[in-house]
Parts: sequence; structure tokens; C-alpha cells
Amino acid sequence: MRKVIFATSNSGKMKEIREILGDLEIELLSLKEAGIHPVIDENGTTFEENAIIKAKTVMELTGEIVLADDSGLEVDYLDKAPGVYSARFMGEDTSYETKNQYIIDHLSAVKGDKRSARFVCVIACAFPDGKVITRSGTAEGLISDRICGNQGFGYDPIFYVPEYSCTTAEMPSKCKNEISHRGKALRAMKDVIRDYL
Repeated sequence: MRKVIFATSNSGKMKEIREILGDLEIELLSLKEAGIHPVIDENGTTFEENAIIKAKTVMELTGEIVLADDSGLEVDYLDKAPGVYSARFMGEDTSYETKNQYIIDHLSAVKGDKRSARFVCVIACAFPDGKVITRSGTAEGLISDRICGNQGFGYDPIFYVPEYSCTTAEMPSKCKNEISHRGKALRAMKDVIRDYL
């Protein structure tokens, strides 16, 4: 079975990825499971650049097919912040509870559609022959007026999806994977990997 490494140590993210890519005939490993701990300087200015940096770095270290994503939350009222800096927003060691509350507080006087936001995800796949392919996905929603739900991770508890009348942290994982930015990007990438295998 072909080994594929996903360049993340985030267990919540790996759970989602395994659910979506589960029907591919691959052995999918996180960085930790692959026993590698690369130092990756994510110095790109776009989601795509950062995803490519991560995928290529790990592929060059291992010689395996490597997937990497860069994703984040864009809040229109905050000029699309935190955006590409979502993971490092307010400092790498700041809890998501603190980050989420900060965003809610900054939108306290903002109503309705002005609370628009989206999750963006770009997945890069670096192949041992040097080829790199990217796929992207977005999920549109609003910033909730309070932290709700304990499913998911990161900014999920404040990302409200009007069609479902709940945040992505209140959705069953199957439902979230259907509509999520990462789900859309991974399903698009699934065809690329299937063609390669």
C-alpha cells in the first residue's frame, strides 16, 4: 500500500482528513506517525504558498508523496484577518478560546451580513518526481455572537453557518466534512491522488 504523509501534527485535523480520504488505498500518516519533526518556515504570504512550502519540505526529507494544507479564517470586517496568520494570530501559544473571544469582542457592534467570514483551505500535494499540485476549497458563513459547540477545533465554535443554524463546532463531523473548506479541497485532491496511484 502506498504511503502518503500529511504534513501536520494536529490530531483534530488528521481525524477529519482520515474520514475524507478513508476510501483511498493508501497508508496515511501524520508527521508524528512518520517519525519526522521538520522545522518548516511558513513564510509565504498566501495559503497556497504556505501549503506548497510544507509539502515540498517534507517530500524532500522523506521521498514520499506528501500532502499539506494551509487554511484559515477570513473575517471581512477585520480586513480578512486573521487570514494566512490564523494559526499564529495573537501569538502561537494563544489558545483558540482567547482568539475566538477576541474576534467576537471586535465584532460586538456589527450586525447581520457585515459579520461575513469564510474558511479557506489550500491543499498541496508534492510528488517524489518534483511535481506539485494544489486544490482549494472555501466555506462561507458568519461570525457567531458567542462561542458555541465542542466538536471540531480552532475557529469552529465561532463560525456560524446560516443554512444549518449552528456553528461548525455544533455539527456532526460527517455534516461538517460535507460543507467544510478542508472537505472540499480534500475531495478535489482525492482525484489527483487516485490518478497518480
